[in-house]
Amino acid sequence: MTRSALEANFDGLVGPTHNYAGLSFGNVASANNANRVSNPREAALQGLAKMKALADLGYAQGVLPPQERPSVALLRTLGFSGDDRAVIREAARTAPALLGTACSAASMWTANAATVSPSADTADGRVHFTAANLCSKLHRAIEHETTSRVLRAAFPDETRFAHHDALPGWPCLGDEGAANHTRFCGAYGERGVEFFVYGRDDLASAPTPRRFPARQTLQASQAIARLHGLADEDVVFAQQHPDAIDAGVFHNDVIAVGNGNVLFCHAQAFVDQEAVLATLRKRLAARGTELQVVEVSADEVSIEDTVGSYLFNSQLLVRPAEAGGGMRLVVPQECRERPAVWRYLESLVARGGPIRELRVFDLRESMRNGGGPACLRLRVVLTEAEREASHAGLWIDEARYAVLTDWVKRHYRDRLSVSDLADPALLDECRIALDELTRLLGLGSLYPFQRDA
Repeated sequence: MTRSALEANFDGLVGPTHNYAGLSFGNVASANNANRVSNPREAALQGLAKMKALADLGYAQGVLPPQERPSVALLRTLGFSGDDRAVIREAARTAPALLGTACSAASMWTANAATVSPSADTADGRVHFTAANLCSKLHRAIEHETTSRVLRAAFPDETRFAHHDALPGWPCLGDEGAANHTRFCGAYGERGVEFFVYGRDDLASAPTPRRFPARQTLQASQAIARLHGLADEDVVFAQQHPDAIDAGVFHNDVIAVGNGNVLFCHAQAFVDQEAVLATLRKRLAARGTELQVVEVSADEVSIEDTVGSYLFNSQLLVRPAEAGGGMRLVVPQECRERPAVWRYLESLVARGGPIRELRVFDLRESMRNGGGPACLRLRVVLTEAEREASHAGLWIDEARYAVLTDWVKRHYRDRLSVSDLADPALLDECRIALDELTRLLGLGSLYPFQRDA
């Protein structure tokens, strides 16, 4: 019997050290905007505005807190010593690039936080979470311990939720989380088909990109499927096209997005794409569901425009029947600013396929670092009982939005340059802000500085 379930989106709250240090090789926007002055306050408010707008539309919308940055623990691991302020000053003097790494606010992109399998798919009937090791980039490889603590606090009931530590940070187990994972289904409460996309297979000869690194491995995706207790017939693995990676498509969610029984993707998303789509159709058909594919050709939208606009780093959201059914597509403002992309999107909606509505959001502060609407959210399918068992303080409503926007306006700077990261006062500002945030969200002592006090 199918249980009623919904898809919740948990967006990452942008942290106070949001900056443009250009840390992510392979991410074109991150590289192109390196050393620009950022606006952490505006970044956080833009993200909150999106969360509030989707909550107002009736979607289950949660928020996940930022991580403690600067990471003094990382700098101590790398040999810096003294009190915390001395550590910051010495890193700024002798290794400013490492200080930039320790200050990254990239945890806001919670599509990379974890891979999630709903209870309808798993062998033990629990929702499974595996924090991503993100071992391809130092500034992100330090996230998973705090991510695991956050997820355990957000979903604490062990009878309903299973939490797995990140895979070992070995190169052959590189795992980038839900940015390379999509679930297809008829209804959310039905058994689905989980689609894992990898960039490279470390144990076999396969085509690989020549310019930029492939971050997700097949071995990591297979390990997560096993950890989550997924049946072989419920899983499809596909390789991301290496030419797309070389064009700046560092995660699958920059070139494809899916939800329910709809896949919206570029024609150059996967190796042997025709066979991949045929397998997905067959697996879904076995569950009585027809896969609807909206495939965009290079003639309609080039790979360059795909990367520049983040067309596919969008949210595909089910519209209620009273709104006419079909899907809403949440896209960044950059899509409207690229004429070829906007013409395509207007024609897409006009022709009456599964995507019937567009919603445009200004997320420019996030986009300049290479993260659009889809990067900012972790999708978690929950039954009503599972939602009730989650931490109540993380759900966005009118009151929570007001509290968080007020908190951001009081604690965040409105400009931050890479040179400002050397200011030891920034560490104190961040800790004061995060200490208050955990109280506002009811999360207790979440961060190391709180537990060590």
